[in-house]
Amino acid sequence: MDARPRTSLRTTLLHAATVAALACGLMSPATAQEPLKIGFIATMSGPGGALGQDQYDAFMLAIEQRGGKLGDVPVTVIREDDQLKPDVGVQAATKLLQSDKVDIITGVTFSNVMMAIHKPITDAEVFFIGSNAGPAPIAGKECSEFYFSTSWDNDMLHEAGGQLTSDLGYKNVYVMAANYQAGRDAASGFKRTFTGNVIDEVYTQVNQPDYSAEIAQLQAAAPDAVYVFYPGGMGINFIKQYRQAGLLGEIPLLSAASLDGTTLPALKNLAVGAITSAPYAPNIDNPQNKAFVEAFEKAYKRPPSMYAAQSYDAASLLDSALRKVNGNLSDKQAFIAALKEADFQSVRGHFKFDSNHFPDAAFYRVDVVEENGEAVLKASTPVNIATRANFAAQCHLK
Repeated sequence: MDARPRTSLRTTLLHAATVAALACGLMSPATAQEPLKIGFIATMSGPGGALGQDQYDAFMLAIEQRGGKLGDVPVTVIREDDQLKPDVGVQAATKLLQSDKVDIITGVTFSNVMMAIHKPITDAEVFFIGSNAGPAPIAGKECSEFYFSTSWDNDMLHEAGGQLTSDLGYKNVYVMAANYQAGRDAASGFKRTFTGNVIDEVYTQVNQPDYSAEIAQLQAAAPDAVYVFYPGGMGINFIKQYRQAGLLGEIPLLSAASLDGTTLPALKNLAVGAITSAPYAPNIDNPQNKAFVEAFEKAYKRPPSMYAAQSYDAASLLDSALRKVNGNLSDKQAFIAALKEADFQSVRGHFKFDSNHFPDAAFYRVDVVEENGEAVLKASTPVNIATRANFAAQCHLK
């Protein structure tokens, strides 16, 4: 597990200020604007808790920077921990919809939870802005006009991984992933763009702590490289054991969403030499990312991960769309149109929505390198995906 401090900004950013303003006669109850309620669901505990914490911290940072508002509208954020359990996620979504009566829901870290709560939320016609999990079905046939993603569909994440592996010239690759929706999507996406031979495709239990048997098997297979998908604590355990087996440096290790800003603090220099394809790294050179990294590090004393970047983008997207409709969500089609415009500057660089409301955004080769004695993530060349799954064609939205 990641042992970083769990720093959080306040979750309610309006009430005290409103009461004070009323007391001073600055506004009347008739003119005081009610806060917009936003439900935030993520995995906040267990081995995957660091991912959800980064999502939450970045989202709250964006609100803090705007004085407790998005699109000039005061907001209240209600946070729920799904514990990486679909049934708990459904309970959280039900509470937010029925008891809290939120206007918008955002977050969601893992795809098994997303698959459980996507339909109940969108069927209720509540706006849903996902900032990490991107299961293929909701990018295609199960898409909804009320759902937008600021991350990627799962296949796209690993299409970038397969493309990078091909670009590096590896011919025989061993693939491993956790056995759930995102793990299966990972293998599917990787195989779509990898032009070599997949020696074996191995699925392991979610949150499995010991990979020694699987590492022995892959070593015996003698691949040119290994490609894995193990987010959160799973990635920490796998990479530590891969290094302990003497393989990191002997058999190249490539991954997506296994080595990132949430796992590197626990791995430190043990991960030096690993390669990942990623939608984000802190050194991406654009003005909005430089400002974001500076603010995030000042607030939380750690560099932001891709989960933080995608969630910060979710807040920026909402900020831009709410401003276009003057904070009024009563005309739902107008707000959908405002979201589709994606009129904000992403920390990732290029960003626009496809017709299925998933982004067309950049991916990069990101290496773990040693800098001043510390392991850091460095984005270098863009990854240009040659073959994409056209999920938008399967989606009824145009």
